[in-house]
Amino acid sequence: MQDIAASMPMTQVAPRDRSRLIVPVLLFATLALAPLLGLVGPDRYVLALFTRCVIFAIAALGLDLALGSGGLVSFDHAAFIGIGAYAAGILTASGIDDAFLLLFAALATSGFFALATGAISLKTRGVHFIMITLAFGQMAYFVANSLKAYGGDDGLTLANRSTIFGRDLLADHRVFFYVSLAMLLAVYLFARAVVRSRFGRVLRGAKENETRIAAIGFDPYPFRLVAFVISGMIAGLAGFLLAEQSEFVSPAFMTWQRSGDLIIMVMLGGMASLDGAILGALFVVLTEELLSGFTEHWRVIFGPFLVLVVLFARGGLLGLLTGRRHG
Repeated sequence: MQDIAASMPMTQVAPRDRSRLIVPVLLFATLALAPLLGLVGPDRYVLALFTRCVIFAIAALGLDLALGSGGLVSFDHAAFIGIGAYAAGILTASGIDDAFLLLFAALATSGFFALATGAISLKTRGVHFIMITLAFGQMAYFVANSLKAYGGDDGLTLANRSTIFGRDLLADHRVFFYVSLAMLLAVYLFARAVVRSRFGRVLRGAKENETRIAAIGFDPYPFRLVAFVISGMIAGLAGFLLAEQSEFVSPAFMTWQRSGDLIIMVMLGGMASLDGAILGALFVVLTEELLSGFTEHWRVIFGPFLVLVVLFARGGLLGLLTGRRHG
């Protein structure tokens, strides 16, 4: 009887482990095959749409580290996207077009801004944290508007996409899509490792019970700050890719509404679930594209659906698909 009892947990865990493996495999396989839709429609349109899905999935993964694992409702993540985009755009306008240099600049500037703002914001909690991140995000937005040398509120048009080892590989839209998808996979695997590490366990523990984590000898502040900086750098990566895709940089990348869209992606897909962040980004971007073709007031249709998911599906869309609950 003891042997049977000991074996029971393994039979319960195995299907769950398989489902945790199947979901990301299906997500990435679907994205990898998405360009095939170009065979039955405009190829460039399909590639642009799914590249946008991939880019915002990267940004949503970054936010999920802060929001899902750390409980940090940040309204300045669009600023990190914009800063990453402007870092790449300004260097491109200055004649530097090496992709690795532009990527490094995007990660460094967004990470520095996240460190500076996070060090202050994380001294607060709850609504105060939301408001101070919103204030920092708006500050970055108005600074971008004031950059008259780089287009001001009209934005900055890039002459070309960056080069890799001197070759214009990213000019091919299909190549750019798969490079972006590879970056999404790299960010996903990195975030998965972070969440499953000791660092991630402390971060989640502080979200659930900060007092208990402090009592066992862990100060939550540095863990949250590091998570916030990592989250900001991932958003900066998304900003770099967004600038490269559109060959345009604008303060519109940095609006607080864009931060709200990222929060919706994470909540809709399933908080504290990396798979859910990707699923939520895909759903929001594709739904916006579909509904905006019928009406410019597409949010009036999308809003009630979001409310229903929040009320009746605690695990978000991923919870509905797999029967699991998150966050």
